[in-house]
Amino acid sequence: MKTNMGALDKIIRVIIAIAAGFLVYYDVVQGVYSYILLTIVAIFLLTSLVGFCPLYSIFGLNTCSVNKKG
Repeated sequence: MKTNMGALDKIIRVIIAIAAGFLVYYDVVQGVYSYILLTIVAIFLLTSLVGFCPLYSIFGLNTCSVNKKG
């Protein structure tokens, strides 16, 4: 797996994941939707930590400036 996510992309995903986590924690989102949102939060956090997004590779996207050189 090559890294295909840049630093800004990772930061944005972590911020969105934290905000969505707070929505579930404070019961703004409840029921089945909270489980769906928590799954998305987990995916965002995992892809941010690893630096690889499978959807980016499917669509040919790359926000990592290190891989764009050469």
